[in-house]
Amino acid sequence: MNKTTSRTDPRILRTRQLLRNAVIELLEEMDIEKISVNRIAERAKINRVTFYLHYRDLPDMLEKMADDMVEDIHQVVNNHSELADKEDWPLLENLLKHIEENARFYKVILTSRQITIFTDRLFKLLSEMIAERLERKQGDPGDSSANIQREIAIWYGSAALIGTIVAWLRKDMPYTPSYLARQITLLPSQ
Repeated sequence: MNKTTSRTDPRILRTRQLLRNAVIELLEEMDIEKISVNRIAERAKINRVTFYLHYRDLPDMLEKMADDMVEDIHQVVNNHSELADKEDWPLLENLLKHIEENARFYKVILTSRQITIFTDRLFKLLSEMIAERLERKQGDPGDSSANIQREIAIWYGSAALIGTIVAWLRKDMPYTPSYLARQITLLPSQ
């Protein structure tokens, strides 16, 4: 996931990317409890002190990585917000393309039962997006969710989407983002 800002020194961005990559590699190999700042620094080929220039500790790093994930997804969604008033599948397709492009990251952070911060943040973000969608659909004559409690529809939609994404990642993405997005939107909407 490439996060670039014109205000941030490229060396800082490079170091943070090295640290993120190191954490992802280590999470592929071992449980989070076994990951130390020393191991992260060794894997990233940086000095341990450099780690502390960027993060307080591993939980702080994971928190910031989750913030970056949400920001990246917001960018993907907002860059294609003109699609929001049309069919839902192009928006979902762009989200799935983003996940596919960063599959290694998402596979590690979403399929690990040890790290819930990423799934929790994604659930919150998808809940907000589904709530907005329900607001737009409210009052539509063909709205089949009129008799469904709004909160339950949001929970269900968010959990189902995350579950589908996780299963897709675990199966090494056997379907293209376009195909999966179209299939998801063909399911009965909530």
